Amino acid sequence: MVKVPWLTIVGLGEDAPEGLPRASLEALESAEFIIGPPRHLSLLPKVSAELIPWPVPFADGIARLDAMRGRRVVALASQDPFWFGAGSSIARHLAPEEWTALPGPSTFSWVAARMGWPLETTLCRGLHAAPLTRLRPDLARGTKLIVLLRDGTAVRDLAAYLETCGFGASSLTIFESLGGPRERRTDATADALPDSEFTHPVCTAIELAGTGAALPKSSGLADEWFDSDGQITKRPIRALTLSALAPRPHEHLWDIGGGSGSVAIEWLLAHPSLRATSIEPRAERAARIAANATRLGVDRLNVIHGPAPEALAGLPPPDAVFIGGGLSADMLDWLTAHLPETTRLVANAVTLETEALLAQAQAKWGGDLLRIELAHSAPLGSKRGWKSNYPVVQWSVTL
Repeated sequence: MVKVPWLTIVGLGEDAPEGLPRASLEALESAEFIIGPPRHLSLLPKVSAELIPWPVPFADGIARLDAMRGRRVVALASQDPFWFGAGSSIARHLAPEEWTALPGPSTFSWVAARMGWPLETTLCRGLHAAPLTRLRPDLARGTKLIVLLRDGTAVRDLAAYLETCGFGASSLTIFESLGGPRERRTDATADALPDSEFTHPVCTAIELAGTGAALPKSSGLADEWFDSDGQITKRPIRALTLSALAPRPHEHLWDIGGGSGSVAIEWLLAHPSLRATSIEPRAERAARIAANATRLGVDRLNVIHGPAPEALAGLPPPDAVFIGGGLSADMLDWLTAHLPETTRLVANAVTLETEALLAQAQAKWGGDLLRIELAHSAPLGSKRGWKSNYPVVQWSVTL
């Protein structure tokens, strides 16, 4: 016998109750309890269920749901509950047979329909509780974005951020109460918003324009993108290092001796599912790593202030490890003894001592040694010549 789910997650928009489909209306009519944010509850038709405002913080609402397990319950969410909505946060606490969902059209669909934009080529971002800097990797002339915002004040914050990044000429279309009787549309540019207030719920369509710099999509960002005290894996070496680390979706990197965090940050920029932990013994550098990550729009970097290998104990296991600083025989022994099989390990050496250490490691554990010798042009009297950098020896191995 198939069990009937006791919980129905209903997505509704500003056009409720008229815009609700028959199945959603039937779920509301048969419910004993309806729980949701006060704004959502105010959009409901007349029902016999007990109405329960979703408490703050959000986690307290999960506990309220758990207490109603087995009754006929509806949880309200905005439009499509599983696209930057509350649906996944609710569902992860329940068994699959306990719940069902009746989504409505997403805000992104509504905006695309208003703008005439193809949704499959438009970037969709939810910034209800995320920093505006998360947009930094997306900022490039010609890009179209639809951004969900937490409130009306965030519209001005968004415009100011775009202007700061050199994209003040971007076209903004701000939608308030989209899809409902109170819908309002405002067209402007980021550097010339009208002197009016915007109210929640609010979202913005952006067509990026301006003279701001776009983050390249290949490995090896210019060193100027990173604040540094000089302890940084330079661009050409970093590109080769990222190639050897070979990031793949859903993987986790340990960046040991993070310096400026450049390797870990570029690892994270490669794919939104990647994670990284940067381990740095110097407090000022650890703070700098965190600031660089925030500025470049990656918030999945866990920065650990402490020495390795002591600081490595208890961390989630990595899929790849980069040793950018603190290379020693004890470090390699600890890593090879504790890392899971198939972990990819990459280490760079500049000094004769660490170069010899990597040669010994390759003889013991296998892998590849690569000697990297680079030179750049520099003044030589009245002409120019090649000035060599210190050679770098790179060891890469899969354990």
